[in-house]
Amino acid sequence: MEFHIDMPAAGSRERFAALHRQIRAAIIDGRLAAGVRLPTTRELADRLGVSRNTVLAAYDHLAAEGYLLPRQRAGTFVAATLPPRGPAAAPSSPAGPPRVDLPDAWRRVAPWSAEAMRPGPHFDFRVGLPDHAQFPWDSWRRLCARAQHDFARAPRAYTDPAGDPLLREAIAGHVSLSRAVACSASDVFITSGAQHAFALLAELLVTPQATVVAVEDPGYAPLHAALAFRGAQLHRVPLDKEGLRVDRLPPEAKVICVTPSHQFPVGTAMSLNRRSQLLEFARQHQAVVIEDDYDGEFRYGGGPLDALHSLDDSGLVFYVGTFSKVMFPALRAGFVVAPAWARERLAAALHATHGAPPLLTQLALAAFIREGHLARHVRRMRRVYAGRREALLQAMEQHAEGLLIPLPSAAGLHVSAMLAPQFEAYKVARAAAEAGIAVEALDRSGLRRLRYNGLTFGLGLIGDDEVTAGLRALVKLLG
Repeated sequence: MEFHIDMPAAGSRERFAALHRQIRAAIIDGRLAAGVRLPTTRELADRLGVSRNTVLAAYDHLAAEGYLLPRQRAGTFVAATLPPRGPAAAPSSPAGPPRVDLPDAWRRVAPWSAEAMRPGPHFDFRVGLPDHAQFPWDSWRRLCARAQHDFARAPRAYTDPAGDPLLREAIAGHVSLSRAVACSASDVFITSGAQHAFALLAELLVTPQATVVAVEDPGYAPLHAALAFRGAQLHRVPLDKEGLRVDRLPPEAKVICVTPSHQFPVGTAMSLNRRSQLLEFARQHQAVVIEDDYDGEFRYGGGPLDALHSLDDSGLVFYVGTFSKVMFPALRAGFVVAPAWARERLAAALHATHGAPPLLTQLALAAFIREGHLARHVRRMRRVYAGRREALLQAMEQHAEGLLIPLPSAAGLHVSAMLAPQFEAYKVARAAAEAGIAVEALDRSGLRRLRYNGLTFGLGLIGDDEVTAGLRALVKLLG
């Protein structure tokens, strides 16, 4: 931020107003262009000689007005689209073509970051990405060719917006066997990945600026973004060793979002007792539950942990699944298993958006599941990821004692660990990135809370022979 700010003398009650007014004016007249990253609150406070709370209050107020856009793990930026303003506040730049004001919701959405698309670092512990190298590509290519051949012989103009019947039937059978989700093909709705499913459910369940939605804290930011975009009133609910604190749910919550099989990002599995409490709360308060079972297929040791949906006998749970973790993200295929009462409305929403994957992809995926390729691949990768997980835990025990304390977890594609209190997770993650080690801070809320001062290690992209070396390189960085 290269423009001058005049601040009142120390002790003045006008410091917040002056800071807010001058930043706002600089944005309006173009001295701070759209997309420019502002200094951190700590940096600007030090530069101006004011308290950090003063800068935080100014940034928050400008964000609420639509002039700034906070982005998790990236900073605070000047919004691309500014709020409407009167003639007195018009910019000094020459008049251009008229600007169309977009709805307010678009100002709450952070631009897409290509971070996940960049080439991997030397030691790649990025979260949420599976191992592509061991995917059965030959079988997939053969099934794609067959689907194309069959389609050429009997082409169809359009398919059911809810998804091809063959794929819906295949998924119903798959989740019944692997996750104890009792459903039929008519309960399954195909989406273009889990994020599309979240957006559809937000459309179905959220009344803008009215519906209170309870989410896990910390939790999955893209889900929160889909709900906030729809206008949900988000209420963040803390966790304990058994999962989401049901006793901290607001009584007015009508939608509750959970990751019970492998909490993201902490890794906790919700206990059976807590699951029962959650469903009882939903029944008593006429709420529904969105269960995000993003990587529950990968469970290591102990007995199988069935989906929350398997305990629901009242039609309260929307079960969301994805093939991004068990196959590959570029497939862009997911699904919702919906209660009977919601089928008609969800089908209408899908018809309005027609967002299901291409028909040829659906046909190939149906065959991949039906012929047993998916089940075999999951079994094979469960062994692979279990080996990497064990290697990571052993490396933490041998080389990071007192520096990293792994959090209890028995499933999924990542392991989280608390950092020793003398280290700050965000700073460690940045320093690691500069050293060629990709690892993420556990708490992505931007609040930098001591309770969640930890790191998250993905198991999908790190090679079997790189786990220990990568952990040792990180420990060396910590000194």
